[in-house]
Amino acid sequence: MGSLNTSFEEGFILVGFSDWPQLEPIFFVFISIFYSLTLFGNTTIIVLSILEPQLHTPMYFFLCHLSFLDLCYTTSTVPQLLINLHGHDRTITYGGCVAQLFISLALGSTECVLLVVMAFDRYAAVCRPLHYTTIMHPRLCQILALISWMAGLLNSLIQSGLMMAMPLCGLQLLNHFFCEMPVLLKLACENTDGTEAKMFVARAIILVLPATLILGSYVHIGKAVLKVKSMTGRRKAFGTCGSHLLVVSLFYGSAIYTYLQPTHSYSESQGKFAALFYTIISPMLNPLIYTLRNKDVKEALRKVLGISSDSG
Repeated sequence: MGSLNTSFEEGFILVGFSDWPQLEPIFFVFISIFYSLTLFGNTTIIVLSILEPQLHTPMYFFLCHLSFLDLCYTTSTVPQLLINLHGHDRTITYGGCVAQLFISLALGSTECVLLVVMAFDRYAAVCRPLHYTTIMHPRLCQILALISWMAGLLNSLIQSGLMMAMPLCGLQLLNHFFCEMPVLLKLACENTDGTEAKMFVARAIILVLPATLILGSYVHIGKAVLKVKSMTGRRKAFGTCGSHLLVVSLFYGSAIYTYLQPTHSYSESQGKFAALFYTIISPMLNPLIYTLRNKDVKEALRKVLGISSDSG
């Protein structure tokens, strides 16, 4: 195993979007803009959630964690992509590739679990409004956030460990813009059906189980909302939960497409574009989706900037 992997000690060459050289300058401009918006939007949410007492609620506590996750997740992949798009050196060291794989898996897995926690928070708010503050007390919120992070790290340890134990051979080319699991699996030079089966189970647990729990919570939320007689109440409930459901659809849709298909049928070209959704597009849209029509956030922003409500 060790001798087969030694050829990769020099590192890998990330092909990225060099298949479409005419599109690389366009990608560089748009991805730079998206990354800047991601940094600005998610940092703003974190700062507002910390500074403004009116945002010291479970919803914004978890949203603060989601924003921090998105900041870390995009930063673990996008700077490398921008360097590759702008320059000619597309190499990444073996150690850097392993670190990128572990970090991106850990952050992505943590987000999977955190989105379930946020769905539970919305379920408690809509279906158990009278008991909401009792159910979602600060201690429970902290425990649920910690469970999300620990589950993400554990899943990444399992999958990264299994991946690194595989013998790798062949060309050092990775047809992707970062070190992602399905592309690395293509370099395995032995029959890896047993290991891949274990990894598939781990991926299914971290993707399918949370998605099922989220759908289940929204079935209950939908039933509760339909019982509300006031149209204003219905709109408010659907507005609050609709934003979360949109985030879930964007994130899980692209992640399930990438990680829950057999390695032999995985299209590297399509996989690169799917990865753009959960590494760049979704993290950029999250702040907009959650805050675009949110009066609490707008009011908090006014206070921080010293703008009176009358002038807005």
